[in-house]
Amino acid sequence: MVAHIETVAFQGIEALPVDVQVHIGAGLPAFMVVGLPDKAVAESRERVRGALAGLGLALPVRRITVNLAPADMQKEGSHFDLPIALGLLVAMDVLAADDLGTYVALGELGLDGALIPVAGVLPAAIGANARERGLICPAANGAEAAWAGGGEVVAPTDLLALINHFKGTQLQAPPGSVTLATPPRYPDLRDIKGQETAKRALELAAAGGHNLLMIGPPGTGKSMLASRLPGILPPLEPEEALSVSMIASVAGLIGDNGLTRSRPFRDPHHSASMAAMVGGGTRARPGEVSLAHLGVLFLDELPEFPRPVLDALRQPIESGSVAVARANAHVRYPARFQLVAAMNPCRCGYLSDPARACTRAPHCARDYQVRISGPLYDRIDLHVEVPELSAADLALPPPAEGSADVAARVAAARSLQRERLKATGAASDVRTNAEAEGELLTRIATPDEDGRALLTDATDRLRLSARGHHRVLKVARTIADLAGAQTVARRHIAEALSYRRIGPYG
Repeated sequence: MVAHIETVAFQGIEALPVDVQVHIGAGLPAFMVVGLPDKAVAESRERVRGALAGLGLALPVRRITVNLAPADMQKEGSHFDLPIALGLLVAMDVLAADDLGTYVALGELGLDGALIPVAGVLPAAIGANARERGLICPAANGAEAAWAGGGEVVAPTDLLALINHFKGTQLQAPPGSVTLATPPRYPDLRDIKGQETAKRALELAAAGGHNLLMIGPPGTGKSMLASRLPGILPPLEPEEALSVSMIASVAGLIGDNGLTRSRPFRDPHHSASMAAMVGGGTRARPGEVSLAHLGVLFLDELPEFPRPVLDALRQPIESGSVAVARANAHVRYPARFQLVAAMNPCRCGYLSDPARACTRAPHCARDYQVRISGPLYDRIDLHVEVPELSAADLALPPPAEGSADVAARVAAARSLQRERLKATGAASDVRTNAEAEGELLTRIATPDEDGRALLTDATDRLRLSARGHHRVLKVARTIADLAGAQTVARRHIAEALSYRRIGPYG
């Protein structure tokens, strides 16, 4: 007899079905796991053996073969422990095969039989629901699985409780859905004095989902401005929250705090590697660009990042996804993030201050800023100078307008965009002006006659690329939305052009 237990293998955020086949037959005593298991799966033999021994069940002194089908798919992760243990229990006639035939199981086993939480339960639950199956998972993952809705979820604390549940002696109550975490308290824009141009650019970035670069000396408030961006962004829509949560689940980042509708805000250190930024490693895990999906990726000290890492951002900025290709895996993760970056004008940071500028100017600025390629600059919609504040500016009282006031305008602008895009029949994944391309951009952001003349002249004089031309249109559409204007006018084009740098040091 061969026992069959269904589980999953993860390919990106997709949960692919895997049939765990367990056979106990004649032959020399052995316990073999075949079907391209990784180290964690191969070590499950000892964890399963210890967990069963803790229940007083000894493995039969026979040849045990566990096949993970399909055999040509790489199997990774400790979540195969539970389906292997359940397959053994069925093969040993401890549990009935019919009781487990309609479930997908995943979970790690402790040597005492405890079920340890694993990553990827949310996409596994969604996949199980699509196949009209229930889910068996550790108790710590039960609320996450229940949030997917639909099928039955069995979430015991240990293997003994699971056995008693299927024998009918200790039924497990369905887990409650995870509650949405309380949104964090973000710092307020009211804390920042001056820098009105930078605040305006931050509002535009939030309203239209635009990429933003802030350039200025040290201590002028660039990082402070970026840290206040999440406080003015609208919350995630339910379908957006699901997409973000699936990535967090695969990465193992859904903890006791539950799910959230706050937009992700990731700020990796400039020593981040290529795999950490775009994804990869031996198990092709999501990187920062995917963890920032539908949120913000903040890169402070932009030129300090390795240039290959920065250039790797160019493709996901355009496509909204990233393909991680390895010898044993090829997966694609969503990566529709908003890039916000900050940098000094040169290495010392005081290029424009005659009293403190280094003797190598302007060469120091050219050498420093050229670390960022022109194509990456071209993909940033808003370039804004953040100048040093005077003592008189710092002595001013706090501004009257705070994050709540700006967030209300941002929400209104996003609502306009959502209704406009819906009316034009745009794809469901196009949510902001920054994501509009091609004919759709032409339909929503065609300027009036004066605006068209100004943009045509500026494109020739400033030698804007086709991408730069279109990004000016996107920003102008957002400016018009914040003003409540139906048509993109000359004044909107003019303001959008003021946020456009010519080149890395132009």
